[in-house]
Amino acid sequence: MNWIFTLIDSPFFPLVIVLLVILLAQLIYYWLVFGRLAFYNSAKRNFTDAQPPVSVIICAKNEYHNLVKFLPIVLEQNYPEFEVIVVNDASDDDTYYLLKELSDKYSHLKVVHIRENLNFFTGKKFPLSLGIKSAIHENLLFTDADCCPAGPDWISSMQKAFTDKTEIVLGYGPYFSQPGLLNKLIRFDTLHVAMQYMGMALSGSPYMGVGRNLAYHHSLFYKAGGFIKHYKLISGDDDLFINQVSKKANTRIQPDPAAFTYSKPKQTLGSWIRQKRRHLTTGGFYKKKHKFILGLFFLTQIAFYIILGFLAFSRFELWLLGGIFLIRLISQLIIYRKIMVKLNEKGFLLWIPFFEIFLLFINLWLGFIGMFSKKTQW
Repeated sequence: MNWIFTLIDSPFFPLVIVLLVILLAQLIYYWLVFGRLAFYNSAKRNFTDAQPPVSVIICAKNEYHNLVKFLPIVLEQNYPEFEVIVVNDASDDDTYYLLKELSDKYSHLKVVHIRENLNFFTGKKFPLSLGIKSAIHENLLFTDADCCPAGPDWISSMQKAFTDKTEIVLGYGPYFSQPGLLNKLIRFDTLHVAMQYMGMALSGSPYMGVGRNLAYHHSLFYKAGGFIKHYKLISGDDDLFINQVSKKANTRIQPDPAAFTYSKPKQTLGSWIRQKRRHLTTGGFYKKKHKFILGLFFLTQIAFYIILGFLAFSRFELWLLGGIFLIRLISQLIIYRKIMVKLNEKGFLLWIPFFEIFLLFINLWLGFIGMFSKKTQW
């Protein structure tokens, strides 16, 4: 028992207490918030077999090479009644001719052409609003031109999550698995974001969705006034809109692999960082409670490593510090492992501690330079 008194008498004892409080906070996030997704059981959820008409909406700007590969897969979904609306946002490649050819072949393809650059605020909100205005069905399903549905049952799987009270369904949009460490990092980051927004939705506090795979009601869009509250921001057509209109009662998730849409990942670290920088610009506009919850998780992550590193550098009771680190690491790997299985991800479990630290530095850096950043195009 002498080690207890030695520990209490140490000048580092207050820091150890702080570290233990931070550890507890992190365990609460992992087990009580993210764990809801890890242990999510679709079989016990009220999924329906109803197949209401659906309007699929895709915005495209110079996306010929992606549309020629992926749009036919969207058009040939195994679903009784749906339309596909492609908004051609003043593309100057061969998108126009491709869409004309496909519209002659597929009667349920509707094309909206923006022939001049009328999108004064840039971003997807203007073309997306035109697509929504052109939709004839109540259920809207969104994806991007560079996204490929997991299979012919994508629409059906996303619609199964709708109930009488559901107005929003949050899907998952993973990236294709490719060789290389960068690909693992990108897929981990995507999984990490999904773990947060799906876990929080299951905890009764939905706060965002991803435009690569998202569904909501036509009437909800008009009831909320569309994107008017944040129309001057380049990003936010997905996460800020969902942050505005989502509630515990009207939002559900759909983690079924059949409901996924896959995208091509960036091929260089610089291009991925630029993409991530654009995505992070909207976080400051979330509701206060969501900023607090997400901010507290991020701050406790940083504080955990800083305090642990300082105490380890001081060579203070390394056995105790090792135990604290292992408790968090084991909890983290258990939750991540179950979510990776659920979301059909593989190949980077043992890289997670390294990726986590790297992303902490990246997010801190992007947050700092974001205060001085200029607007970027979509």
